Amino acid sequence: MKIVGFNFKKLNIEKISDKFKELKINTNIDITNVKQIKPDIFQPKEELIEIEFDYAIDYSPDIAKISLSGTVLVMADSKIIKDFIKQWKQKKLPEEHKILIFNVILKKSNLKAMQLEDEMNLPLHIPLPSVKE
Repeated sequence: MKIVGFNFKKLNIEKISDKFKELKINTNIDITNVKQIKPDIFQPKEELIEIEFDYAIDYSPDIAKISLSGTVLVMADSKIIKDFIKQWKQKKLPEEHKILIFNVILKKSNLKAMQLEDEMNLPLHIPLPSVKE
């Protein structure tokens, strides 16, 4: 299974308050859809699926919200794709591929979220390393 594409479709950030007292940050990934797509280039042994996702960061109580949506394109053998689609009909992802997909979403989404947080002067949802005495 190979990741062959990643795209954001929606980037949304809203800062509601500058008061960070009692700040709690929660994150969530939700796979919203999986569908098989027909590639323009003919590849007899491999097929493509498009995995749609939502990634949300909630700064509570009512401080800020970030939501990112996008797609991950995955290429794999037709047998793997058929199994993937079959399991998705029960709203499940195959366990052997779930970690790869979530790690790609986390990597790309966390980088984009940190950029947006910096621009909006919000605390980063992931602590960065720092030098201390």
